[in-house]
Amino acid sequence: MSHSGTIFLVGAGPGDPDLLTIRAARLIERARVIVHDGLVDPAILALARKDAELISVAKRRSHHTLPQEEISDLLVRIARSGEDVVRLKGGDPFIFGRGGEEAEVAHAAGVPVEVVPGISAANGAAAAAQIALTHREASSIVSFVAGQCKGLKDQDWAGLAGKGRTLVIYMGVKTAPQIAEKLIEDGLAPDMPVAVIENGTRPEMRVLRGLLAGLPELVEREAVVSPALIVIGEVTARDAAALARQAQEAAR
Repeated sequence: MSHSGTIFLVGAGPGDPDLLTIRAARLIERARVIVHDGLVDPAILALARKDAELISVAKRRSHHTLPQEEISDLLVRIARSGEDVVRLKGGDPFIFGRGGEEAEVAHAAGVPVEVVPGISAANGAAAAAQIALTHREASSIVSFVAGQCKGLKDQDWAGLAGKGRTLVIYMGVKTAPQIAEKLIEDGLAPDMPVAVIENGTRPEMRVLRGLLAGLPELVEREAVVSPALIVIGEVTARDAAALARQAQEAAR
């Protein structure tokens, strides 16, 4: 039996290359083959060796250049040829990164897998925006959900948002109207504070604030584009920067 390479499922973090783990950076720098998502920042791909083969499986408008099954098969084929392959994903491989699916296929094929965690988009973007996802006075529970998936209206989000809770929504830009309607119908107050973080941790990052009832208009008016996260909860109204401004005003 020929020697199999290893599939490295690597988290590229939220965007800023400085937020890569040391392990991730070392694997990227030495890899001969990198299969990457579209949201991986070009500055991170620039760390690859000059002769590395970079294979994009970018997703645009809910369509992969390769279906997920073919991406998994591609990784297995490369590894079975004896080559290690870095599967580079934005954020963390196991948080809305389909890393679990790819690991399962690799294990079934008898191919070794190593998972290299990354700073998740939620953690990284919220930290860059100075929004504490948990706070002793505002939130003791955090939930992550996907805002763009089948049967969104029929999903049970009861109890995920509200007083003392923070809800982080991935992939929710296009479905912002349905998200706001769903949460309000489920009993969440229309004046619940929200924040939209676009291009978190990157130089072009924007942090937009509003209320749940106005979320669709906020996204449309500001022409928000992916990658963007929607954070819903009281913590979005008491981020560190806002509190600093309040302290300065109180001291005047």
